[in-house]
Amino acid sequence: MRVGVPKEIKVQEYRVGLTPGAVREYVAAGHQVTVETGAGSGIGASDEVYQRAGATIAASARDIFAASDMIVKVKEPQKSEWVQLRESQILFTYLHLAPDPEQAKGLLASGCTAIAYETVTDAAGHLPLLAPMSEVAGRLAIEAAGARSSGAGRCARCAAGAPRLARRRCGRNAGRAHGCGSWRRSHGDRSLYSSPAPAG
Repeated sequence: MRVGVPKEIKVQEYRVGLTPGAVREYVAAGHQVTVETGAGSGIGASDEVYQRAGATIAASARDIFAASDMIVKVKEPQKSEWVQLRESQILFTYLHLAPDPEQAKGLLASGCTAIAYETVTDAAGHLPLLAPMSEVAGRLAIEAAGARSSGAGRCARCAAGAPRLARRRCGRNAGRAHGCGSWRRSHGDRSLYSSPAPAG
């Protein structure tokens, strides 16, 4: 089978459908793997690393979609990608179709066989591909919440340079609630944080 790995194009997505180690496994099983140039840059894997694992490097996503029997991605295909899919081609990725009817219609129109990671079940009825992603998301949620409550972020009003009175109101009423600890450092009014926030 000819397996293609295009570079992810969704905003702030730095992962890649197959790591070099996974490519090595595919090649050892007799498959041909083609990876778009730069697809692994977000994980620190150069084209040369993929080539050493046995992959061929393609110049563009268009080349990947045109020549592959199966496309392996991380995120759901964007419109510019699903229009390149065709009948008899397999798409293997997270899809999350429920909130995205346009994508669902685009995939149906392409005629491809789309397999969503989040729906793959094992013999016991578990979701082996979704479970580790959920675990990662859960751990990151705690870290993100901790960063906010430690004052790592500033509220939109402070960041936008709201008038002094608005900043005081923000710091007094909402600073503790939304992690605007940097307000104190930026504006130097410690008294707002030394007394309890007023009710309401």
